[in-house]
Amino acid sequence: MTSTPTPPGLARFNALAEQAASAVLHEACASTAWVARLLAGRPYRTADDLCTASDTAMADLTTADLQEAMAGHPPIGRPAPGDLASAREQRGMAGASGELKAEMLALNLAYQEKFGHVFLICATGRTGEQMRDAARERLGNAPEREREIVRTELGKINRIRLARLLDTV
Repeated sequence: MTSTPTPPGLARFNALAEQAASAVLHEACASTAWVARLLAGRPYRTADDLCTASDTAMADLTTADLQEAMAGHPPIGRPAPGDLASAREQRGMAGASGELKAEMLALNLAYQEKFGHVFLICATGRTGEQMRDAARERLGNAPEREREIVRTELGKINRIRLARLLDTV
């Protein structure tokens, strides 16, 4: 029985020195606990193994860990200058009308006032209207429900960013 070779990007990630691996993981997720869990699981045999470890780490994050992870994300429609990942992920807002951008800003502020953190959604592939509609809908959630939605959305973002990371290391 022959074993499947580790994909090249994953092999390069596994071979990174701990400090370098930590830095690239922090680009995917700002949670120190999440990064530590993924570092502890190296080496990974497959990209699926890495994603499964990410999902497990995400499920185990405390409320404080989630806050730390969310702090690494800018509001929808306002990626920080030089934040290429967020700009790419939020592409659906780039061509939005001034009216839609203003509405999204108001929704971001209302959401932040209610929940104490940025509105977080896996924006990849979504239109500005879809993000706006999700923000409107989620404003009605109870804080406990919203925290679990945020955890799920962060997990989706992390998987996308890990796949990109494996293509670039």
